[in-house]
Amino acid sequence: MAEFTELVAAVTGGASGIGLATATLLAERGARVAVLDIASNELPDGIMGIVCDVTSRESIAAAFRTIKDQLGGLDILVNNAGISAVGTVEDNDDDEWARVLNVNVIGMARVTAAALPLLRLSEAAAVVNVCSIAALNGLPHRAVYGASKGAVLALTFAMATDHVREGIRVNCVSPGTVDTPFVSRMLQKFEDPAAERAALDARQATGRMVTPNEVAGAIAYLASPLSGSTTGTSLEVDGGVHNLRIRAQ
Repeated sequence: MAEFTELVAAVTGGASGIGLATATLLAERGARVAVLDIASNELPDGIMGIVCDVTSRESIAAAFRTIKDQLGGLDILVNNAGISAVGTVEDNDDDEWARVLNVNVIGMARVTAAALPLLRLSEAAAVVNVCSIAALNGLPHRAVYGASKGAVLALTFAMATDHVREGIRVNCVSPGTVDTPFVSRMLQKFEDPAAERAALDARQATGRMVTPNEVAGAIAYLASPLSGSTTGTSLEVDGGVHNLRIRAQ
């Protein structure tokens, strides 16, 4: 499939996990891809790496100048950069709230605002935000993270409304727990990481965590020019967490 041929895509937080799987898949399907990340991980051949901090408007502006100069424009933006937090509202202080919201919500708004001038010039403009089942499901010890993803869901619908008449589609994907380095780092904050990992596997009706490639496939669908009537949508890739209530065997 090459529906992305000659299109330009930017993926924030694209150096690992869901972001890297997405960048790789879009490139395989014909897109020219730029990864925006604070990390300098080695990327697959053909994917451009740009150092970018989503908490800095100057860093973001510089990244999109590079995309414009070297790739000629932008058609697809995947807002994937995000950080986690563990704890209840008692466990996290104001600095932690500010840290998470600054990356997960305001960072997404900053990046999209900087990308809009280029997206408006595209005939296949699409924005895909990475949300989470935590937006609509109360997960234990995820107060800050859940609040940030609830804001991402609302932000997705707001942006979709604001920009639909400009020809820019905005959607989000809401994964269940994904087996990524992001989750592995989060698990280290628990007293028994192995037990917590087993609980995360069991939470999905499928009995396992979601894979990055599965989320990447959903992102590719939402970003594809073949999905021209899909906007203002949240696509769940969650192993059945949100809707299925299976009985214990």
